Amino acid sequence: MNQKILKLENLIRFHTVFRQLHSLSNRRMLVQWSPVFSSAYPVWTTQLCFRPWQTDAIIGVALSQYRLLVTKKGERAQRSPLSSSKSKKEVEVWIGMTTEELARAMEKDIDCVYEALMNTAIDIDSLEAHSHLDEVWIKEVVKKMGMKLKWSKLKQDKVRENKDAVRRPQADPALLTPRSPVVTVMGHVDHGKTTLLDKLRKTQVAAMEAGGITQHIGAFLVSLPSGEKITFLDTPGHAAFSAMRARGAQVTDIVILVVAADDGVMKQTVESIEHAKDAQVPIILAVNKCDKTEADPEKVKKELLAHDVVCEDYGGDVQAVHISALTGDNLMALAEATIALAEMLELKADPSGPVEGTVIESFTDKGRGPVTTAIIQRGTLRKGSILVAGKSWAKVRLMFDENGKPIHEAYPSMPVGIVGWRDLPSAGDEILEVESESRAREVVNWRKHEQEQEKNKEDLKIIEEKRKEHQEAHRKAREKYGTLHWKERSFLKYQEKKEQKPLKKKEKEERDSNVLPIIIKGDVDGSVEAIVNIMDTYDASHECELQLVHFGVGDISENDVNLAETFHGVIYGFNVNAGNVIQKSATKKGVKIKLHKIIYRLIEDLQEELSSRLPCIVEEHPIGEASILATFSVTEGKKKVPVAGCRVQKGQLEKLKKFKLIRNGHVIWKGSLTSLKHHKDDISVIKTGMDCGLSLDEEKIEFKVGDEIVCYEEKEVPAKTSWDPGF
Repeated sequence: MNQKILKLENLIRFHTVFRQLHSLSNRRMLVQWSPVFSSAYPVWTTQLCFRPWQTDAIIGVALSQYRLLVTKKGERAQRSPLSSSKSKKEVEVWIGMTTEELARAMEKDIDCVYEALMNTAIDIDSLEAHSHLDEVWIKEVVKKMGMKLKWSKLKQDKVRENKDAVRRPQADPALLTPRSPVVTVMGHVDHGKTTLLDKLRKTQVAAMEAGGITQHIGAFLVSLPSGEKITFLDTPGHAAFSAMRARGAQVTDIVILVVAADDGVMKQTVESIEHAKDAQVPIILAVNKCDKTEADPEKVKKELLAHDVVCEDYGGDVQAVHISALTGDNLMALAEATIALAEMLELKADPSGPVEGTVIESFTDKGRGPVTTAIIQRGTLRKGSILVAGKSWAKVRLMFDENGKPIHEAYPSMPVGIVGWRDLPSAGDEILEVESESRAREVVNWRKHEQEQEKNKEDLKIIEEKRKEHQEAHRKAREKYGTLHWKERSFLKYQEKKEQKPLKKKEKEERDSNVLPIIIKGDVDGSVEAIVNIMDTYDASHECELQLVHFGVGDISENDVNLAETFHGVIYGFNVNAGNVIQKSATKKGVKIKLHKIIYRLIEDLQEELSSRLPCIVEEHPIGEASILATFSVTEGKKKVPVAGCRVQKGQLEKLKKFKLIRNGHVIWKGSLTSLKHHKDDISVIKTGMDCGLSLDEEKIEFKVGDEIVCYEEKEVPAKTSWDPGF
């Protein structure tokens, strides 16, 4: 900049010197010519005569103005990159973002994104608000908008310290003390499992169960006359509760397999054996109902050989005890066999240190809030302990036994009810004791964070798959239109859009009728889990789509009714209540509430509801049959009409009904008759054994001797869903 100023100063000085020389020469000329000029031109002479001090002033002003101008330009040049970078707005983007998300990130209208991609290779017509954009198009849009790009890092990339709670290392064998065995009673439905437990603990649980079927996992501590104690888990034998039986096997030491001597090995018996094998738990066979005349215990033992359950009678190591749960015969022998096996297993546990256990069942009690039934596996549980299970935690406010009586301590192998949970944990969750409430919150937050990360990974995977599908579809579309002129391409796209007509009101109603949204509410977590697992077996979506809108534990609430109204769904309740106010509200809003206490009744009701959504099936009911004995034609006006001479073999032919022509077992025509005559008389009905002549409403059909004519009527029959839940 200084060099430029010096050059300018030299140039101006040179120019000034030249002007001064020029003015001096002019002055001399004026002196010589002064007599000729009159005083009428004083101004002209004054303008020509510049004085040296005036020239210097002009040069000074010019130089100062130029210095100021050059300085400002220099400052502007230095500031321009900084100011431009500040003026650019920074946009945070990520891979797989949609068109709508990009517009929102830029704080622009979605049309701005379309405009930015107008002259690019991307097909604007196929671009929707929810379409995922490739990295190159995201960069292109942000660039054209004059903004700065910033790629956001995925949350799972951020390293976060693991705050989870885990089980303690195995205890020193010297610290272990003997404990009671945890025994699971398994078997097929109605083979007498609950009746067996009733006799052992002298209660009447079976009488309280709906339909005599156990539908919850019950954990009970039974004291034998010998002083020994056994914790029994009564798992439901019904097919719907396969997951609950599996969970029972995972926390148990011994499995008592109950098989009815008059029924033999059934489907759930085999499943119970598989659960026991998976858990590597020894089995004791209890052959029940041996008091019946048709009982055959040996047949049961032989059937079990096919499933690798070999009793001691056949050279195996499985103890078999013949019992009658109803009369109580041989129950003590079964208990002694259980104690003997437990002694062989040398069951021990560490009663000291933080508690470890497993949630067997969870439910919501109106007065107590979330409640869990748990088996303590290590440590001693006391009031005030801080527990974590799944994504829930508790400060123990109350503990009670299987009879509902409060207890102060729970040792290993003891079943215990726990009150004080902030949220309801899931059945099967691991229970761990932590040192404080803050630590419990930390563990729960970490587990929720981990679950969120897993969900994000799955979502990103799905997004990537959808993006690839979209890219492939876009590529095929471009190949389809690539060689066409833009006018032809526009016309084809117009034709395609024209074909995609919006659904009419009737068509929309038909489409919606093929969807059944349902809401499931149950009394305990295990029951809801079992019902949801049954929903997973649904395989008839081609007939009617089954949508599980919501499921939860507890009585039916107003929110459930509102949700069902929104989705036009049905509420199914299992062992829960719906108050009068709720039922009136549901009736007013047109929402169905269906309450059940037996699970297979609930499933049957669901099957009926699904069937009611299906269109009726049209069935053909034959009224009469006739055989063609001769063929001829009659002239009507200028036309020759083929006529079949028939004899009615069965039933009767009614002219107003529908008919079909059968040849060699194949139907070659269906329709109506144009005429039906007996001799020359037109009649409406021809009965068995009578001859007649008939013509069809289609002239091109040719009759042949030996063909059959069947008269039938169509009746609409309600359809049934093809879904088979397995029981």
